[in-house]
Parts: sequence; C-alpha cells; structure tokens
Amino acid sequence: MSRPQLAHGSLTSLAAALTLLTTGCAEKGEGTQVAADACRAAGGWSAEKRAEWLRTSVSFPDEAAAEDAAVVIGSHTGEPLCEPIAVQVQFWEATATRAGTDLRSVLRIRLNTDGSRSRTIGFPAGLSPAERDDCTGVLMAAYPGVPLTQTELPAAAPRLTPASTTADIPFGTTRVAAQRLLPPTSACGTPAEPTPNPWGSDHP
Repeated sequence: MSRPQLAHGSLTSLAAALTLLTTGCAEKGEGTQVAADACRAAGGWSAEKRAEWLRTSVSFPDEAAAEDAAVVIGSHTGEPLCEPIAVQVQFWEATATRAGTDLRSVLRIRLNTDGSRSRTIGFPAGLSPAERDDCTGVLMAAYPGVPLTQTELPAAAPRLTPASTTADIPFGTTRVAAQRLLPPTSACGTPAEPTPNPWGSDHP
C-alpha cells in the first residue's frame, strides 16, 4: 500500500472517530446506540411541573412490611435532570381529640434529586408504627422547592377516624406531589362516661 493510501486511511478513521464524539453516541449492547450524557433540562419548569415530575417517583411503603421506610423518592424513568431540584419531605403528627385533629409539624428534610437514584426517608423519632399510640397518626408529604408557606399548609382537619384518607386533610397548594395519611385509631383524652345515679340527685 502506498503512502498516499495509508494517509487517506488514517484520515478516514480519524473522521469516523470525530463523528462519534460530536454526535454524542456510544455503542451499547448488540448494535444499539444510546445518547451519551443525555439529560432533561428543567430550568424553566414551574412548581406545578416539578411536582408532576416528582409525583411518579414518590412512594409510601406498606408500614407493616417496612417500618423504617416512610417515604421513598425513587429513581425516575427516562433521562435524569440536567440539574437536580430541591425536594422537601415533611412529617406532621396528627393527634385525634374529641374536638378534631391537631396537626404539628415534627420533621422536614430537604434533599436534591435528579431522578438517577433512590432515596429512602425513615419515620421521625416516636412516630414509627411500633412507637405510635392509638390516638396518634402521621401525615407525610413530598413537594419540590422551598418549605410550604402558611397559606399552603394543610387545613385544620376534622375528627379523623381509621377510615380517614389524605383527602380529609387538603393542602392549600397544587405543588404537593404526593401525600399519605396514617390516621389515628381513637381520640386522646376522652373521659369515661359518668355512671348514672339511679337514686336521683337528692339521695344521700
């Protein structure tokens, strides 16, 4: 082979290599091509759009099957985000009383996620299934962005029952991606019914 032919072959190989680099493709598997370093831009997304993206990643494991896992932010299907977004996971203690239900925020965790890996958040101290008493429940929520403002917090709830659902404690915003209520099973501080006096109030 002559020198001009060798030079031409070298230039052809170099051009092919540059083509692969500039197109951002790499071989994977049996002849398939996938985009290298592909990601999804979310810089211009609204809070509602971020909540929509987050919603498909949030799950609440069965507390009987996994007592330590309260909320799981799973890996997202499809391309990860080019830049991670801030996610808040918040817990409220829900105490049932005769008058209604008292909600008290007990823990809020901020994390960043781009959807490429799973994150597991456990119950706050004292609110795991083994630690709660019958009159104490838990409200959990996951949402993107900054902490909820006063007007976005869940509304005051009526008396909760074992059949209560998340619909019984609405939030004042649409950016809450997912929520779950583990309701109390009885009211706290319920006094015993007095025993009626069969003799009347004048009897000694």
